[in-house]
Amino acid sequence: MPGDALSQDPALLRGRIDTTKAHPARVYDVFLGGKDNYPVDRAAAAAALAANPRGYLDVRHNRDFMRRAVTRLAEEQGIRQFLDIGTGLPTGENVHQIAQAVAPESRIVYVDNDPVVLAHARALLTSSDEGRTDYIDADLRRPAEILEEAAKTLDFDQPVALLLVAILHFVEDEEAYPLVRELVAALPSGSQVVLSHLTDEMHPEPTRAVQRTYTERGFTFVFRSRAEVERFYSETPGLTLDEPGVVPAHLWHPGPAPAPPAVDEAYFESLDDIEKIRYRDINDVTDDDINVYGAIGTKA
Repeated sequence: MPGDALSQDPALLRGRIDTTKAHPARVYDVFLGGKDNYPVDRAAAAAALAANPRGYLDVRHNRDFMRRAVTRLAEEQGIRQFLDIGTGLPTGENVHQIAQAVAPESRIVYVDNDPVVLAHARALLTSSDEGRTDYIDADLRRPAEILEEAAKTLDFDQPVALLLVAILHFVEDEEAYPLVRELVAALPSGSQVVLSHLTDEMHPEPTRAVQRTYTERGFTFVFRSRAEVERFYSETPGLTLDEPGVVPAHLWHPGPAPAPPAVDEAYFESLDDIEKIRYRDINDVTDDDINVYGAIGTKA
């Protein structure tokens, strides 16, 4: 829960974090140029990068899809409430920073059950004075608990944007589809569902090569096809896909991504391949680079 979770003893919390095994949230942090990771996570990222040298673009464009989606919902749809499940580690431009830049009164609830994320969750609570942010230490597989706690911050009589960004590919079919239905059932009319998902449908060879490097480290990904991602919308009562439907993340209402930090060329060349990622411009993406679908739908 928000208060209970953040009041945990830091030493006890650190004890829950296994730094001997790579962790998906921390590997994701590596690809985003973050610092909240360990050598084992950087080794996993390096192995994935060796299997697919441009694979970092999946992670970076997934994040940029989230940025564009939240901006669009806040600016064009007037959404002022966001429920972000599977938050991941705080990094540049979190949901509350994006939404509150458009509408400072926006309210955001972050949800994750990972001690790595919880250890850094206070960085997610730097709300504007007019708005509010909260963090719930809870598992996606317990939607009733999430909804009960989120209702302490969000008004479920008003539209809510539900963000399921790069989280459902960790959940098997028999759980994933019912979970989405239960979450959406609690949302009022006019709410939006933002979803992104890994796939091996577009470029199976490099994607499965990366998967093997992660499988060796105990990660599990459930790749889904476009049709299987569409099912999250078509099999959820009242939910309709918005244009342009389920598309590669970089093609969902595309626009230029923010420029990377400026860096001296000599310094850049002195870095290893992992360290160079944060300075690479992702605007050079091609259709051959992306293996992530993105979509938004509206609840009637």
